[in-house]
Amino acid sequence: MNASNTLKKLGIEQAFNYIYKDPDKHMPKMMDWADKFADGEFISQRKIIREAITDPEHPYYSYIRRLFKEVDPNVTKTLAVNFFINATLAGWKKEEELRKKYNCNIPWAILLDPTSACNLHCTGCWAAEYGHKLNLTFDEIDDIICQGKELGVYFYIYTGGEPLVRKKDLIRICEKHSDCVFLCFTNSTLIDEEFADEMLRVGNFVPAISLEGFEEATDGRRGAGVYQKVHKAMELLRRKKLIYGISCCYTSANYDSITSEEFYDTLIEMGAYFVWYFHYMPVGNDAVPELMPTPQQRTGVYEKIRRYRATKPLFALDFQNDAEYVGGCIAGGHRYLHINANGDIDPCVFIHYSDSNIREKTLLEALQSPMMMAYHDNQPFNENMLRPCPMLENPEKLRAMVKKSGAHSTDLQSPEMAEHLCAKCDQYAKNWKPVADELWKENRAKKKIAD
Repeated sequence: MNASNTLKKLGIEQAFNYIYKDPDKHMPKMMDWADKFADGEFISQRKIIREAITDPEHPYYSYIRRLFKEVDPNVTKTLAVNFFINATLAGWKKEEELRKKYNCNIPWAILLDPTSACNLHCTGCWAAEYGHKLNLTFDEIDDIICQGKELGVYFYIYTGGEPLVRKKDLIRICEKHSDCVFLCFTNSTLIDEEFADEMLRVGNFVPAISLEGFEEATDGRRGAGVYQKVHKAMELLRRKKLIYGISCCYTSANYDSITSEEFYDTLIEMGAYFVWYFHYMPVGNDAVPELMPTPQQRTGVYEKIRRYRATKPLFALDFQNDAEYVGGCIAGGHRYLHINANGDIDPCVFIHYSDSNIREKTLLEALQSPMMMAYHDNQPFNENMLRPCPMLENPEKLRAMVKKSGAHSTDLQSPEMAEHLCAKCDQYAKNWKPVADELWKENRAKKKIAD
């Protein structure tokens, strides 16, 4: 870390120490300081933050205070420094430089599967099609992160399989790379007292716990008793003063329940700090296209999530409908890529076609491969940010990229041809287009009026 970033890191640490002495009194004073030195930048953002800090009626007034009163100070400070200084300020600057230097995508985050093994057998889980015997070794995970940091990447996300099958190795990685943030999608059933204490010690590991909805829906897919185990894990994490969130997949069958106000309020009551909604993707030979939401259902999800996060103290991300905030599709290294437990480097966690393996190529070499460059050269795949994906909303784009690059299916158990996958999306894309175009037009009009 250079001198400038070291000073910024120390500045954040000192700011947090000052706030912790009296959050209610000192947070507004910190905003006064920020306004003084902002030099006219981030005016609207600073206005929103000040309102959230000072207005008791603001939905995030209580949320911000929870971060200082209900989360361990070491965790809050560690995540703040690693996220805002390392991953955002220092990391982004380096990534931008390398994007220009190499004329290819450089990711902001890397998703990787430590293992394909899982302690559950969830109905319809596409990850299970990889098999349960694949693993990235500790040294391979370490090397991926070392290479990533050379590119400016300080944010890593674990998927699987169930990553916590490897929880001892993951804590060792947190220790070695204490300057990074590690987010983990997990079923949470392996979170126990000992592991929670380890999370508290390292301070840079955040679980995103998978839920299908309420108890009946969750147990119906994940197995009897899983919902109660999730509750137990969240109670433990809350008692230990740790940050955690929720991951939800919405389908045509569960969209109404899992995006209901009752469910959202339950997540707040359970102490979650964020919820990440994912659109069902028909990935794998055994996928069920009928589970893809209808245009009307997807529109309902879009409207609900935007309303909730503007009015309730829980930050929500909508993976498929929030593309406008990140410039369209973020895969292919544009903002992230995926490395499976066999070492295959996929452009997306949902698109399993690759021409590179981490055991044969460096990260940079993979980013310059034909498949990744196809993403680089074609992004954004649609000017309508409600139609960002080259598979779901623009299946003709994925067909062309796989064919031109010569990429192969990375599903070792049941390889799926790109034509088979894209064919499941053709009608969906056709049905969604007119609805999305009208919604996008309305969206642009509202923003223009607001500006």
